[in-house]
Amino acid sequence: MKLMVRVEKVMSGIAGCTFALALAGCVEATPEVAISEPDPELVFVRGYRGAADECQLVGETAFTVDFLDDAADLVACPTGSAAMTSLMAEAGAPIVTQTNSFTFFSIPTR
Repeated sequence: MKLMVRVEKVMSGIAGCTFALALAGCVEATPEVAISEPDPELVFVRGYRGAADECQLVGETAFTVDFLDDAADLVACPTGSAAMTSLMAEAGAPIVTQTNSFTFFSIPTR
């Protein structure tokens, strides 16, 4: 049940992209894997696009080690937030995984 609610929140957060997809190239992605709870221990390095950004660059932990790539930044945004929606539109990055509170993106650096 919680997984269904979480996926619905993600979809409702990007629902505005459906129409924009045809007009502005908005990237709509859905997670293949979602972890309903609890949130794992995460190491937040800094705001991704600036100090006050809700989307955070994520460091290595037991949870994130499989998602890290030397040619990409791993970024976590609060699921359903405006920051998440704008990051998806700006970076066009796919969702790599999701926890109870965060959605993770791998954003190429090269």
